[in-house]
Amino acid sequence: MKLITIDGPSASGKGTVSQLVAKALGWEVLDSGALYRISAYAVQRDGIALEDEQAVAAVVSHLAIQFKDGKVWVDGAAVDDILRQESTGKLASKIAAYPALRQALFERQRAFLTDAGLVADGRDMGTVIFPEAPLKIFLIADVRERANRRYKQLLDKGLDADFEAILADLQRRDEQDMNRAVAPLKPADDAVLIDSSHMGIQEVVDSILREWEKKSH
Repeated sequence: MKLITIDGPSASGKGTVSQLVAKALGWEVLDSGALYRISAYAVQRDGIALEDEQAVAAVVSHLAIQFKDGKVWVDGAAVDDILRQESTGKLASKIAAYPALRQALFERQRAFLTDAGLVADGRDMGTVIFPEAPLKIFLIADVRERANRRYKQLLDKGLDADFEAILADLQRRDEQDMNRAVAPLKPADDAVLIDSSHMGIQEVVDSILREWEKKSH
């Protein structure tokens, strides 16, 4: 089975690493975090009451979602800029705790697995969505280092950024993700832990490719 899961907290570099690992192997990518951000976008777009868990879950089932040309498309519209907004991320983290929403997205995520190979990036890919994955990576990094990376990303995009506010937000998200009742953020029992605090992106990618090489022989 050609399947690698890469889990970890916010701003640990999962997305970039997953894209590069998939490119090196010629595989597809599942950005599960994008699915929760897409759900948050749809909730805002359609004016769904946040406290109505069933309505939040229902809105997701009719969305036409595509990952193509390096962009995310929802119902025919490119939504990358909206998905990257901090407000969308915060809302996504909140509704990700809803069991009904997680169930609604479960089969959508499983459907990404094909014989062509898949790198699945998220928070519960190795523990809940693809527990059969032959290689499970759990990518961690010091929270201050993650905040610094996010801070620099925002500055590079010409956006205003407050390091202390970003740090506080990441700490709050970590607490929320690790302590939620459903699918809490934690490494699978057989996951390979990689601490990227003092590693470059390519070093992390190479490390994962070496792990896959070991698994596939």
